[in-house]
Amino acid sequence: MKANIHPKYYDQAQVICSCGNRFTTGSTMEEIRIELCNKCHPFYTGEQRFVDSASRIQKFEAKQNIAKQYLNKKVKKQEKQKEKDTQPKTLREMLQAIR
Repeated sequence: MKANIHPKYYDQAQVICSCGNRFTTGSTMEEIRIELCNKCHPFYTGEQRFVDSASRIQKFEAKQNIAKQYLNKKVKKQEKQKEKDTQPKTLREMLQAIR
């Protein structure tokens, strides 16, 4: 076996979260920086936070609003078409409706 091929192991490695939480663990790195930990992760805290740097949420909501407007126009158009279809088109149809 080759000698000295394993990295140095640190028993007291510091893990630092972006929320400010710190804890120690064993690792091959002396200091580890992370974005989420058990103190700030939504699964453990029960909070719902959105991290949206590309404004995807606003884009999605805008698309949903446009779709609702389109749907409303479509429904109104269909209602007008039904009204138009229910009216008799000829004198014969009008007389048959009376009988």
